[in-house]
Amino acid sequence: MGLVGEVLLLPFAPVRGSGWVIGQVLREAERVYRDPVTVRAQLARLEEQLETGEIDEEEFDRREDELLDRLEGTR
Repeated sequence: MGLVGEVLLLPFAPVRGSGWVIGQVLREAERVYRDPVTVRAQLARLEEQLETGEIDEEEFDRREDELLDRLEGTR
């Protein structure tokens, strides 16, 4: 893009910059969401909650399935 195009698009620079930042945040959130270490830690915490009675077996099964699906998505 030439100089004239850059000058004409200059007022939109904050919007383009915001779009870039949002894209970066979404990529990082997705990386953390699917991180095997994070998912395994959440599985361990879930098991602790079941053992201490914070959640029942049905809730444990539902949440465990969700976490295992996330873990499978990383392979």
